[in-house]
Amino acid sequence: MVNFLGRVRDALTRRVDSFLLGVAMAIALVGLITLFSATDQSVARVTSQATNLAGALVLMWIVANLQPQTIARAAVPLYLIAVVLLVGVAMFGTVVNGSRRWLNLGVARFQPSELMKIALPLMLAWYFQKFEGRIGWKDFVLAVILIAVPVWLIKRQPDLGTALLIGASGFYVLYLAGLSWKIIVGLAALGAGAAPLAWPYLQHYQRERILTFIDPARDPLGAGYHSAQASIALGSGGVVGKGWLNGTQTHLDFLPERHTDFIFAVFGEEFGLIGNVVLLVLYLLLVGRGMMITANASTLFARLIAGATTLMFFTYAFVNMGMVSGLLPVVGVPLPLVSYGGTALISLFIGLGLLMSVQAHRKLVNT
Repeated sequence: MVNFLGRVRDALTRRVDSFLLGVAMAIALVGLITLFSATDQSVARVTSQATNLAGALVLMWIVANLQPQTIARAAVPLYLIAVVLLVGVAMFGTVVNGSRRWLNLGVARFQPSELMKIALPLMLAWYFQKFEGRIGWKDFVLAVILIAVPVWLIKRQPDLGTALLIGASGFYVLYLAGLSWKIIVGLAALGAGAAPLAWPYLQHYQRERILTFIDPARDPLGAGYHSAQASIALGSGGVVGKGWLNGTQTHLDFLPERHTDFIFAVFGEEFGLIGNVVLLVLYLLLVGRGMMITANASTLFARLIAGATTLMFFTYAFVNMGMVSGLLPVVGVPLPLVSYGGTALISLFIGLGLLMSVQAHRKLVNT
């Protein structure tokens, strides 16, 4: 019996990177603890998130046990399915708070943009692997088109924050595939110069967020309310915080969206600077491990998906923390593995599964 249990344990863990999983679970545990406070001790919400976490772990394990070659074969159909689902959102999507971002599946709502977070890097990595050794400027142009299609569809929902971050994940693949620094600088300069031309095409609330970021006191009870209350919550936490379940900004209902986009403000108020530093260290450990896996990847495809996935985690955490602390405009980006939301949690753990697959099969791929 002992030997049987040992074999089962080995089968379940042999493809799982224990360090990566341990750090991710520590962050997810922080999320569940903070969510309990942010939702006024709602057992139903925490149970729902824990159920999502269990499902996400199963999908992570499945992906971790797939060989990178198998994952590569799924890249094109997964990308096409994600694009079709985004078109379906535009035509039949459910509207929530003025945004059409979800498909109603009857038992649950599904956000296809979360699937695109995985599908786009996979598609680009597959493409560059296919033409490895003879990648030219035409390949980068086609890659930009592959990025632009989902970014445009997501921006129309409207969800500018997610559109920009998915575009960034695509850019990471281009950079890792060898896009010249001269072109990168040129595109950045072109984008900065063209930014004023995009102003009329932004939604009214998006323009207000940018103006409020430039002048925080411009509309403290309107467009600037989220940022102002988040800053107050973070600042009032001090060094050691007010204690779990004792955040006044949270429990007196001053802080909006406190269980999703602004959950970091809840955590900062209750656990203070020390808690923030611990959470930041956990994210840095996760990103550091991801970069080590990227450096040891055996193929171009594996290196591209591992690098893009790792940088995606970094970008989402950086943007959310910057948004909550007032260093960046409010863009509606959840804190990875902490914010409430099943689809986002699943996509992130699938990303971890991709990293584990690259790590576990690196020698197998070489042979």
